[in-house]
Parts: sequence; C-alpha cells; structure tokens
Amino acid sequence: MLTAAAVATLSTVPATTQAQTRLNAVIDLLAAHKPVFGLYAPSNPRARPGQPAPTGPVKSMTELAQEALAYKKLDYIFEGTMEYNFDQSYPPFTEFAKAMDAGGALQKGKSPRFTHGLFVKTPEIAPDPAVATARIGKQLNEGVTGVVFVDVQSAEELKKGLAALRFKSKGGTRSDDVGSAPARWGMSEKEYKERADLWPLNPKGEIVNFTIVESHEGLAKVREIAAVPGIGVLFPGAGTLRGVFTTTDANGQRKFDEVAWEAAIQKVLAACKEFKVACGYPAGAADIEMRMKQGFSVFVIGWGEQGFKAVDLGRAAGGR
Repeated sequence: MLTAAAVATLSTVPATTQAQTRLNAVIDLLAAHKPVFGLYAPSNPRARPGQPAPTGPVKSMTELAQEALAYKKLDYIFEGTMEYNFDQSYPPFTEFAKAMDAGGALQKGKSPRFTHGLFVKTPEIAPDPAVATARIGKQLNEGVTGVVFVDVQSAEELKKGLAALRFKSKGGTRSDDVGSAPARWGMSEKEYKERADLWPLNPKGEIVNFTIVESHEGLAKVREIAAVPGIGVLFPGAGTLRGVFTTTDANGQRKFDEVAWEAAIQKVLAACKEFKVACGYPAGAADIEMRMKQGFSVFVIGWGEQGFKAVDLGRAAGGR
C-alpha cells in the first residue's frame, strides 16, 4: 500500500475536482491520490548504432494501436519519439494518434472518457520558446491529453512551456488552431476550447503537464521549478541522470556515482513533497514497489512483459 508520505505527495488539487468524471482519467486518479501507471507506446524494433537493422515483420500504425488498446491495465499511453527529432517523428505519431482514435481510445457515451489517453514528449523549451510553442500546438491538435517537458532547467522555462498548453483566451500562447483535437475528444470546437486547459491551474481543465528535471542546472533550481503553479507531475529523469553522474577516468574507464545519482532522485522527490506536487518515476518491475514506498506515485514504464509485470506489482501495492 502507499505510505502516508506518498499520499501527501499527491495533494495537489481541490477536493471538488475529485467528484467529477473526467475525460482524462489520469486527472481522476491524481485527484483521488491514487497511483498512476503509463506505458510507452508499442513500437517496431529500432536499429541500434553500429548494429544491423532488425529483421522480421514491421507492424503498421493500426496494428501498433490495436496492440496498445488491447492492454487494459494502464492509465495512459506514453509516446516519446518526438524528443530528439520532431520533424521526423511527428508524421508517424500523427498516424498512430489517428489509429488510436479509430480503434476506440475514447469511450463514448453520456460521459466520454479516454481509456488510453495520449501523453507525448516534446523537445526542450529553452532554446527557442516560439518554436516550442508551435511544436506543442501541433501535438495538442492531435488530441493529446498530456505533454511532457524534458530537461527543464528553470522556473521561467517551465512557465513558458505551460503557457503553450493554454489558449490565448486563457492567458496562454497557444494559437486558436485546434486541428483534429475536438473530433478526437468527441466534442465541438467551442466545447474543446473550454475544456482543453491546464489542470490543476484550471480545476476543470483536461490537459496535464509532466516536467522532467535531468541536469545539474535543473537540480539546482528544482524547488523553484516544483513551485510553479500548473505543474502536474514532476519527474527526475533517472536514465539521463545516470549519464550526468557518470565520468571517465584517466584510463578511459567509466565510473557511475550511484550515491550522487540516488541523491539527485531524492532531491526531486523532496521538492515534490515540499510543494505538494505528484512525483513521477520511470520504474520497472525491479524497483516500482520500492519507489512507491518512497513516495513516487506516477510511473512511465516500458512496453512488454516486464512492463506489464511492473504494472501488476504497482497496482497491487497501490490498492488498485
């Protein structure tokens, strides 16, 4: 079960929000102080540097979407391919988003609800906020319910990213173009523009932000970052931080400072607890129960049997 510290970490929203049935199921879980489990979208094998290209059949986006939709124990699908080469990765993502919609990711009816909401990574905001705003707008126009900011290094950078998630009528910088999003959400453009706002800054909003801190610069300002109104979940970028805390000695040997790495993770968790922001972690089956006991409550997990095992372990530990 979750510890008292874990529950305290999640207290980010007004109690009135908890009674609502949301389009975005992740918000219901956060408001109810329950753990959240997301899986990376299934994908075709990719060639690694210096390795031959994978062999075997290549699945279509429709097949990958059907595979994702067939797994019912997750709370959201995480699509991370657009972090490094947005222009190359965005077109296949749009095909995947379209296939998810066609496959029934939105449960329609009196109270529509995403069974598999889409959360996407977006590249760094700081190098060019105007370009970042345009990229985020394109992602939102595909009907996503969450946007993940990578390598955030300051509160000011985060504020610019959060503004990109909000229409100008709500005080943000997102353009009025909405693309396919209203249809994907099963509503009119007018209704979409009312509901496609940032939660918990707007308690009735349906879009959630995940922010990742994964550098010395971000760690130095993690308290300021955690204090920014509108942040939904704060993550330590554990994988990237392994590189940050790995050095090469005079003999060319790589040395990983596990103590400093873990201290960095705990520094992010402490900021989450101090500012009552849910804290996320890229967990696996080997560590998800331990991280839940520490107070982490939102997880992004690799697709596949080991990922499914992690979800089962986490749901059991969290009483779900």
